[in-house]
Order: sequence, then structure tokens, then C-alpha cells
Amino acid sequence: MDKIIITIARQYGSGGRTVGEMLANSLGIKYYDKEILKMASDESGINEGLFERADERLKSTRLFKIARKAYNGELIPPESDEFTSNDNLFNYQAKIIRDLAAEESCVIIGRCADYILRGYDNVASVFVHAPEDFCITEAMKKLSLPLREIDKFITKTDKRKADYYKYYTGREWTDARNYHLCLDCSKLGFILCMEEIMAYLKIRFPAYKFPE
Repeated sequence: MDKIIITIARQYGSGGRTVGEMLANSLGIKYYDKEILKMASDESGINEGLFERADERLKSTRLFKIARKAYNGELIPPESDEFTSNDNLFNYQAKIIRDLAAEESCVIIGRCADYILRGYDNVASVFVHAPEDFCITEAMKKLSLPLREIDKFITKTDKRKADYYKYYTGREWTDARNYHLCLDCSKLGFILCMEEIMAYLKIRFPAYKFPE
């Protein structure tokens, strides 16, 4: 096995992004998060800002609470009125994720990557979560907001992620059955979470050449 892909979904403030970066560094592979938006923009010619605002645009649609058809790899052509639709923006991100999985080992954060790559034998999907107090403490290190506002921000952000995931996959974002591994970062900390994922990878993919 010459490639492995790790997808990481995470609650805001849980430390999932930090764990993902640490894992990518330890494995000597690339880490992709918002870079996927730029790559999708370059691929499609659609303004990157539209990709960044896709989840907000999704919330304003009447069909917001109805899961769309599962991604099937089809892209809407530029001549269509639906070229810059929410669904096509998702299609292009999904194409980039599939292209990355075909080309290299990598860590991919969010973007429903666990669902998009669900049929791949060389993919490990991880969900990183933590209790509210832990997430608030971590968020306070990044956000210059009052405690009450930070709590609201986390709740709003996680709801947006959950709604986006439900719309495009038909699944519940926090359902452990969607992932191969779920970790509570408050119990282990960043380093041990990363090491737990690494241990799982070595058991799951014994043929992969891991760094010494």
C-alpha cells in the first residue's frame, strides 16, 4: 500500500485541527483544510468566496432541511444556470478530495471527506470531540469574545457543520457509526490523540511504510 488518507471531522474547539496537523507532520504527508476551497476555485474558475460562503447560502434555501441526492461525481457545466449552485460547489470540492486521494497520502479536515471517500479501502475516518468546557477553553485562546459569546459561537458553528453534513450526506454528523475512530481530546490531549490515530493506522494498514 503506497497511499493512506485520514479524514478528520471535529467539533469547534475540540483540537481536531491541531491533531490533524500534528499527524500530518509525523507521517510526513500533506494537510488539507481550507486549501481545498482554493483548489476547487482554481479547478472550476468559480470565485473562492462563493465556496467560503456556501454553507451560509445553503441555510437560506427552502430545501435546507432536505438531504440532496448523494454525490455521484457529476459536475454541472459552466453554461448551466446551476453552475455556481450550492450543489455544484460541493461537487467541485468533492472532486478535489477524490483527486487528492488518488494522488497522495494526506490528512483532510472536514468537507464531508469521510462520506465522499467512504468506499476507499485506504481511508481512515476520525471524529474528534470534547465536552463543552474544554471546547470553550480552547476557543478562548483564539477568539477575542466574552465567554457567553464564545459559547454561542461554538454552538452556532457546530450546528452549521451538522446541518451541512446532513444536507450533503443524509447522515448525522456526530453519529459514531460514520467514522472508524472517535476520540475525546479532553481525555487524551493533542499528542496522545495523534498517537492513538497513528496506532490505529499501523494496525489497519500494516503494509504502509510508516516513518521510523
